[in-house]
Amino acid sequence: MPVRLRALVAAVCVTLLGALLGALLPATAAQAASRSVRGGRLDWGIRASFQSYVTGPIAKGSYALTGGAATIGDGRFRFHSATGTYDGGTGAFRAAFSGGVRFVGHREADGTYELDLTLSRPTVGISGTSGTLYADITSRAKGTGTVTTSSQVPFASLSLAGIDMKGGGTAVRLDDLPATLTSQGARSFAGYYTAGTALDPVSLSADVRAAVGATPAATPRATKPPAPRKTAKGTSDAIADGAVDWGVRRTFREYVTGDIAEGKWTLTGGAQDGGALFRFPAGEGTYARKEHSLRATFAGAVRFTGDHGLDLRLSGLRATVEDGRGTLYADVTSTGYSGRRVPLVTFAAKDLAPKNGLVELTEAPAELSAPGAKAFGGMYRAGTPMDPVTLSVAVTDDARLPALPDLGSSDPPTPGTEKRSTAAPRAGSTAAGHADSAPALPLGLAAGLLLAIGLTLALVRRRRTRQAPAARNATDED
Repeated sequence: MPVRLRALVAAVCVTLLGALLGALLPATAAQAASRSVRGGRLDWGIRASFQSYVTGPIAKGSYALTGGAATIGDGRFRFHSATGTYDGGTGAFRAAFSGGVRFVGHREADGTYELDLTLSRPTVGISGTSGTLYADITSRAKGTGTVTTSSQVPFASLSLAGIDMKGGGTAVRLDDLPATLTSQGARSFAGYYTAGTALDPVSLSADVRAAVGATPAATPRATKPPAPRKTAKGTSDAIADGAVDWGVRRTFREYVTGDIAEGKWTLTGGAQDGGALFRFPAGEGTYARKEHSLRATFAGAVRFTGDHGLDLRLSGLRATVEDGRGTLYADVTSTGYSGRRVPLVTFAAKDLAPKNGLVELTEAPAELSAPGAKAFGGMYRAGTPMDPVTLSVAVTDDARLPALPDLGSSDPPTPGTEKRSTAAPRAGSTAAGHADSAPALPLGLAAGLLLAIGLTLALVRRRRTRQAPAARNATDED
C-alpha cells in the first residue's frame, strides 16, 4: 500500500477510534460513579440457637429491641434506614442500618446478668466476592464481668460466591448470604462461640439513588401559624399535621407472621410500615395550649390476617389527651366483633407542651383497656402492656414530624409472605445495565461511522484496481 494511502487509512482509523471512545467513555464514567444508598432493611437472626438458649430454661433470659429495630415472624430481627454508597462500576457496596438488640440471661443476685450482649448499627461492606458485617458491640465477659463497648467490630464474614455486584440499577437485593463468626466477633460474643461458627444468613435490600451530593436541597416553606380558635376552656390551635406511631403489640405481630398463624398485615389509606411500628398520618384536630389537651384523628388502616380465623382490622384512629392521660381509639372489625371508636389503650401524657411548633409524646407506655381486650377476642386481658404510643402533632406549618424508620422500597415481599430463598443470592437492579457491557451507540453516530468506513474501503479498492495493471505490465517487461 502506498505511503499516502496508508496515511489516509490511518487518519480515518484515528478519527473513528476517537468518536468511539467519545461515545463510550461518558456512559462508562456515569455508570461507575459512586451513588448514595438511602432507605432499606437488613434481616438477620444472628444465630437461632443463641436466641433459643437465651430465652430457654437454662439462661432464663430475654431480648429487647432498641433504636426502632423490629422482629419478623421467623426469628429474624429487622434493622432499618440504610445509608451508604454503591459503585455500580466496581460493585463496591457499604451500608449502615439503624437499630439494635440486647440479649440478657443468667440473672445474678445483684440484678445484673452474666450474659449481657448488645448488637447495634449493623453495617455491611462488600468488595469483590466477599463481605463483612460490622456492628457496635457491648458485651460482658464471662467470669470477670468486665463490660466492653466497641464500635464497628468486624463481626461476621459474608460469602458472595457467584454474585455479580456490578450494575446500574436502583436497588441492591441480597438474599440469605452465608455468614460465619470472625475472631473479633467471637471475642465480642464473650466466648459463647468460636471463630468460624456458622451464623444465621443475612438478607438485605437497599435503595440506590442519584450520585452523592446530587440531591437538591428542599425548598423551605413559609411559616404560617394556623389561626387559633376559642373553645369552651380557652384558646386552641388547629393541627397543621400529625401522626401516631404504634406497633399494636410486638408479640402479636410475631404471632401473625409466625408458624402458627402464617399470616401477614396489609396497610391501606396512607398508613406506613416502620418495622417496629405503624404510622397513621395526616392528623387533624385541635390542641389546647393552656390545658395541654389534644383531640386528633388520623388516616390509614392496618389489617392482620392469617390462619385459625385471624382477621383484625384497625382504622379511623383517634387520640385524646386530657388531664395528663391519653386514650387511643380505633374502629375495629374482626371475626365476630365490630365496633366504632373503641378505646383500645390508655397511656400517660403529662406535660404535653409544644416545642418549636411541635407537640411530641415519645414511646408512652400503653395498657390494653377492657373494651380493647374484647376487640382482640380475649387474646389479651385488660391491663396487658401493649406497644408504646408516640404522638407527634405540628401546630405551625413549618414544624416537621420525626422521620419514620425507612425500610426502603416496597418491592420485597410484605411480612408474612417472606420465605427463605433456596436459590443462589443475587444482587438485583430494577434497571438494566452492567459496567462491563458495551452501551449502544447513538443511531446517528453509528450511521456516520458506517458511512465513513464504507467510503474508506471504496477508496482503497479503487486505488488497488488502478495499481494492478501497472504491476502486471512491469512483470511482462521483465
